[in-house]
Amino acid sequence: MKEIKIHIEGMKCEGCVNRVKNVIGSLKDVSTYDVSLENKELVATVKKEKVIPEILSKIDALGFTASVEE
Repeated sequence: MKEIKIHIEGMKCEGCVNRVKNVIGSLKDVSTYDVSLENKELVATVKKEKVIPEILSKIDALGFTASVEE
């Protein structure tokens, strides 16, 4: 398992946070996750790194801009 941080540009309210949480919660290779409006980021523990592009794609599909933080 690996912890990742993804910066999410464009979140403005708790409704945005909930939309991201709903999408991330539906992914089977994500063990734990937290979305912070204040930090504009997702911190997640993933079972397989191959899910990372899917996470980015799903967040982008919501109208936000997602990028992996190094």
